[in-house]
Amino acid sequence: MSTPSSDAEPTAIDWNELTMGASMLTGATEGERLALEHGFRLATRHEHVTLDPSCRISPEARINPRQGAIAMGPRGQIALGAIVQGNVRFGTNCSVQAYSTLIGYGSRDNPNGQITIGDNVRIAPYVMMIAANHNFADPDRPICEQGLTAKPITIEDDVWVGGRVSVMAGVTIGRGSVIGAGAVVTKDIPPYSIAVGVPAKVVGSRKQP
Repeated sequence: MSTPSSDAEPTAIDWNELTMGASMLTGATEGERLALEHGFRLATRHEHVTLDPSCRISPEARINPRQGAIAMGPRGQIALGAIVQGNVRFGTNCSVQAYSTLIGYGSRDNPNGQITIGDNVRIAPYVMMIAANHNFADPDRPICEQGLTAKPITIEDDVWVGGRVSVMAGVTIGRGSVIGAGAVVTKDIPPYSIAVGVPAKVVGSRKQP
């Protein structure tokens, strides 16, 4: 692959060709290793993004701390198309699959809308977690002028969040829980629960036979 001269237009890299179409990169090929190196560099160009060196970040993810901070522990993975922005903190061995969106709010001094992800959490494709809601109490003013109310989202250890799940601001999902695909989680989920539906309801416990 040729490198453009300093006065030439930047050349777009075809990551799909380079990685043979892989969405979650493992570093198994030279192309994947190059992509992971570039993805890590793109993410950590921001002063307030802290990644363990073992993290695997797709160059096609969109990572930006805004006014907050992003941190990810050992063996973290973020796939192509995923958006991680604002105040977001991951523990160890977490993965965010393709096209999921995690947006935390607040500042570094006041992370009142932080998304906190525990250890060993799996976030499937197209999951949405946005830790703020628009205010709309005044019907005589445009909603876009009424501001936001930020509330934290907490995903405790060993949780599997299924595909296309939406987790609302202010929600905590307890340790060891499974959230079924397409659920909309509007209230706290107790530990070791199996929850499905819109809105999500607990239909079982992983602690029961």
